[in-house]
Amino acid sequence: MADKAEDRAAAPVAFGQRFAESDTFRILFREGMSLVEETAAYLDGEGRRDSKRLTRIGGLTYATESMRLTSRLMQLASWLLLQRAVNEGEMHVDQARQERAKVRLRGFDSGMSGPGWNDLPPPLRELIERSMRLQGRIRLLDEAIYPGDGGAPPAAENPVEQQIGRLAAAFGSK
Repeated sequence: MADKAEDRAAAPVAFGQRFAESDTFRILFREGMSLVEETAAYLDGEGRRDSKRLTRIGGLTYATESMRLTSRLMQLASWLLLQRAVNEGEMHVDQARQERAKVRLRGFDSGMSGPGWNDLPPPLRELIERSMRLQGRIRLLDEAIYPGDGGAPPAAENPVEQQIGRLAAAFGSK
């Protein structure tokens, strides 16, 4: 009997799993879902009006960054929903691990210093920055919960994105 107690005492604490089951995770979950809703409201309302007042390069950057933002947030929301399903017993960890492989926690980075960035409306820049901070936190949590899995492999460079970048450089360089 004493040997089992000593084994448990010597076993490392699974920090990631413990965090994922905590109130802190529930706060992170609410923060992530709230950011998704706030972004959708902005892009469908005030953001639509803001985008019409931009220069050509600003409009191109707005379109690119809003697509990156929504893609990033959908991936983060997918991860949060998967983890919540595990926490609530709706999904087994092995099943979540398989589904998690489809979620991209890397990529969708924003060119925060590229052409047109400063032309973007401040509310959009703030949403992008907040989403990137959230992405960083979730990536750290993912690595703590699933050590060694590495998640989905990084995506290859998007050829459409390359062309948009070239167009932006050609027509928007100041």
